[in-house]
This record gives sequence, structure tokens and C-alpha cells, in this order.
Amino acid sequence: MPAVTAPGEFTTRPTLRGTFGMVASTHWLASSSAQSVLERGGNAFDAAVAGAFVLHVVEPHLNGPGGDMTGVFATGEEPDRPVVLMGQGAAPAGATLEHYRAEGLDLVPGAGALAAAVPAAVDAWLLLLAEHGTWEVADVLAYAIEYAEDGHPVLERVCDQIAAVAELFTAHWPTSAARWMPDGRVPRPGERITAPEYAQVLRELIAAGDPVGEDAADPRAARVAAARTEWRTGRVAHEAADFSAAPHRHSDGTDHAGVITADDFAGSTASFEDATTVTFRGHTIAKTGPWGQGPVLLQALKILEGLPDDHLDPSTELGAHTVLEALKLACADRDTHYGDARDVDLAVLLSEDYAARRRALIGPRASHEFRPGRLDGAPGWTPTVRTAAEQAARSGHDPAAAGGGEPTVPAARGGGGNDPGADAAGSVHGDTCHLDVVDRFGNMISATPSGGWLQSSPTIPGLGFCLGTRLQMTWLEEDSPSTLAPGRRPRTTLTPTLVLRDGEPVIALGSPGGDQQDQWQLLLILRLLVGGLTPQAAIDAPALHSTAVAGSFWPRTWEPGGAMVEDRLGEEVITALERRGHRITRAGDWSLGRLSCVLRDPVTGVLGAAANPRGAQGYAVGR
Repeated sequence: MPAVTAPGEFTTRPTLRGTFGMVASTHWLASSSAQSVLERGGNAFDAAVAGAFVLHVVEPHLNGPGGDMTGVFATGEEPDRPVVLMGQGAAPAGATLEHYRAEGLDLVPGAGALAAAVPAAVDAWLLLLAEHGTWEVADVLAYAIEYAEDGHPVLERVCDQIAAVAELFTAHWPTSAARWMPDGRVPRPGERITAPEYAQVLRELIAAGDPVGEDAADPRAARVAAARTEWRTGRVAHEAADFSAAPHRHSDGTDHAGVITADDFAGSTASFEDATTVTFRGHTIAKTGPWGQGPVLLQALKILEGLPDDHLDPSTELGAHTVLEALKLACADRDTHYGDARDVDLAVLLSEDYAARRRALIGPRASHEFRPGRLDGAPGWTPTVRTAAEQAARSGHDPAAAGGGEPTVPAARGGGGNDPGADAAGSVHGDTCHLDVVDRFGNMISATPSGGWLQSSPTIPGLGFCLGTRLQMTWLEEDSPSTLAPGRRPRTTLTPTLVLRDGEPVIALGSPGGDQQDQWQLLLILRLLVGGLTPQAAIDAPALHSTAVAGSFWPRTWEPGGAMVEDRLGEEVITALERRGHRITRAGDWSLGRLSCVLRDPVTGVLGAAANPRGAQGYAVGR
């Protein structure tokens, strides 16, 4: 039974408060490992790196070392400068439109090595450790190595995901069957499982720095650099490239060979970038650039900023309708204008005038149209959007039968195919991880690792993990800012958030959820900054999202006018939304969103944390 914390406010657990350090993540072992680092003298960045590598081991259906990540952080030394940690790899040199079309494809598959961008998550975490951490590689990796070698109790959802793809593994991906069903069966929930091959990979990263002597100018930095070089040029790069070159089953139901090479690994590096920001209700909201979907949240906030507070409560009919319509407009711009192919005119997309024009499109009824804005008066490129039924009729192939997206096979996809993390009943199958950390020194980070799920492509023997599938977010159509091209980053859905007030970071937040990440984060920000709810109450409050967006995951469909809501929104509100023309899918009471956050009051030094109760897996810890 939820606990009452204030009049009208119910929470499943308390918002944590303290002054030493706080962590929130999608798995209790990652949160506890990161907090252990803080307790042993590490800073927020050391803790985040340790927790992230634990997530590779304990949430392999949601992320892996073959995947990607993005983060946004601020340091105690430069609190007014939010920085993006860019761990999104680009398309390999062989990933050309001509090659994919010659393979008979009109969409990048959602599973299989043709969908693999160059893995960048590991390099990004090591870059963060090198530049802003204080610990040695061996120390931050010790937690993940212990769980990989000695084992950990496997989550029920990992078992469910393996069961969902067991037939694919057995018939087409024998190395994955050997990795995840070593006795010919799906592991039982709570059974202790290990990842010895990945543990060996991590030990090799540590060993790469062994020749570095203490007489080096900066021995720790040199050891981290050696680990990064080993990852990009050593055994992982060569064995991953060699293995993926063999044809194997993809989500389109046919066999293809991957195109990634060892040279692609060697030429890929993570980086730091300035964050993209807007102001909203006296706060600065910091996100990735338009090579990710981060500006969706910023556009939605700019659209909503010009409205009175009673339009911004997602728990009311008016607020829910207004939020859904603003999100449709922002996401239509995402799918039309965002990408890594050219300069995206954020000065226009985030301007007051443009937001006002988009705001004027919100009417009393739900729009069933795909309505991107025009820049410079030109219509520009627009994606080909199809409903799930149209896509199935066109291809003659049931996308739920052969894998892809987030998750892959054969889970049903919610709300017309746009929700990678839920089926038609709203049950979360898996998608991505998230991690937030704040320390007493004022360092704060929000990070979203993903990709390289166990169901992404065949397990690479000797490594124990597989490549990711982020290239499915590119288009095989000309003239898109996110058209597939060698060296371009796919327009990722990974989108952590940092909130600042008066030049100081005060909230780090985020969520898994593919196309829903910024949608659910918008609800949290509105409830915190406008509604005044406590963090845990804001996370616990009923969630909703639009499915009337072009799906970022194969087979890239949409549902005009579609919306998914938790039943706790209330019959009166839900019925009123249906009268306004929203095509509602009821998702159950506790099914949407996996938000977490950490907080810091720069004046008092008091820290806070809150985590998602849905699925009984997210965990906040601190003191």
C-alpha cells in the first residue's frame, strides 16, 4: 500500500535524503556497487563507471559492452557547464545505402550485425574515468568482474527474454544458445549465472595497463589510456569483426553478413560535447544535441512554457491532452529534422517564435496527422510513416515473428508498434538501463547505457556478448538528416537529462524506454518543477505517452492518434481523452516508465534520490 507523504501525495517508498552521496539506477546491484565506490572515497564519476559495468552483467537483456551510451554531467569545479558524454558509435565504413539495398532491404533490420554501429559504450566510460574519475581501471571493474566470475541471481525478466528468443537461438544463433541456454534450457529466475568470457575481457583491459610504471608522468591516466587502446584495437575488435562477417539470421527473416571491421573499431572514439540547453520555469534543462533525441524534451518544454500551469498537469484531462499533443509535434520534428548528417538549426527549433507557432497547432481534439514544422519555408524531407498493419501488408512479413527492435522476437509491441519496452498490455519486456549519481563534492551525472542486448545478434564466442543494433534508427531513404552513411552516428533514443538552477546542477534524471524516454521524463519535470511533487511521488504518479510517433525501432511504425496510459490515471480522465479523439491503450496500473533521479540543493548541500517501483527492480541508495 502506498504511503501518504503529504496531502494528496502518495508514494511507494520515501525520497531518500542525505549529505554524503546518492545513486539511483535500474538495478539494485548497480546502485549498491556505485554507492560502495562513494563509500570507499571515489567520486560520482568513479561510481558511475563501476555501476555501468555491473549493468552489463546483471541487465544483459537491456545493455551490453557491444552497445552504446550517452551521459550528461557537471563537475563541482565547473558546475555551470553541463557536458555530454558521447558514447554513440557511428556507422561502419561498409554501411552504405548501396550495400543495404543490394541486400534487398528498405529498412535496416532490428536484429543482426547489419544493424550494428561501432560499439562505443566501453570507450565512453573509460574516457569519463580518465578525465574526471580518480580510481584505477582495476578498481572500478572489480565489481563487474566479481559478478561475472562468481555469478549473480538472474532476473526473471532476463529469463523471460531468453525464453522469447529461445527458438531463434536454437535454430539460427547457436552461439547464443550455448551462452544463454548452456544446458539446453532457459535459466530459472534467481538461478546464479556467470559471464566468464566477459570477465576475461575486462581482465585483459586491466592487463593492458600493467606495463605502465609508476615513473610515468601520470600512471593512472596511462593505464586508462592503455585499456581504451586495448578495447579498440585488441582481441575484442578482431574477434567481433571476424565473427559478424559470417551470414546469420536478421529480423527481416533472411540471412546477411555484417560489415563492421577491426578498422572501424580502431577509428572510433568517445568524446565530450557541450550540452544543448533551454530554460523552463527558472531552470536550465541540459540534453544531447540533435544527433540524439534529446532536443525533443527541450522542444516540448518550449511549447508548454507559454501555457498556464493548469495545462501542464499530466494527471488531468486538459494536462494529459496538452502534453500528448506537444509531444507529437516535438517528435515529428525529431523524425524530420534531427540527425548527424548536417547542421540542425536548433536556433530555430528551440526559439520562442517557433515554439509559439507549434503551440498554436494544439487544438481541443487529438491530432491524427504527422505534423513536422517547416524550416526556412521549405517542406524538407519527411519520413515514410506506416501503421503496423500497413507495414505487415506491404512486406508480407509479420515483424513480431522474427526479431528486431527493442525488444526483438517475438514479444508483442504496444500501441501499434512504437513502444519498444511494452506489449499491448503495457508489460515491460526490456529496453535500456539508466544510472544517476551525485556526490558531496557537487559532481552529478545522468547516464543511459543501452544496446548490445543479448537478443541483438549472435553471441560472439570468446567474448560472451554481441554487437548492438543502433543503426536501425537510420533510414535507407535519400535526403534524410539520419540517412545511413559511413561515419554518421544513428539518431539515438538515449537521452539523459541534467537540470540546473542558478548555474548549479540540482537534478540528474532519466529513464529507459526508447521513444518514450523523453516523454516520461517530461512528466517527471512537469510534476517536479510545476506541480511541486516530491521526487518519489512524481515518479510514482500515473504515466502516459504518445504512440503517434514514427517508431525509432524496426519496423518503424506509428499509430495515428495513439496513446498509452496507466489505468491509475482514472476512468474519468481516460474517457475524456477518448472523447477528444485519442486512441487509448490501457496499460495496467503500474507498467509505464522506469524513471529515476538524484538531487542536490546547492545551498544546504542536502542530497536526494528516488527510483522507479514498477517491476520491483529500480533502486535508490545513499546517505
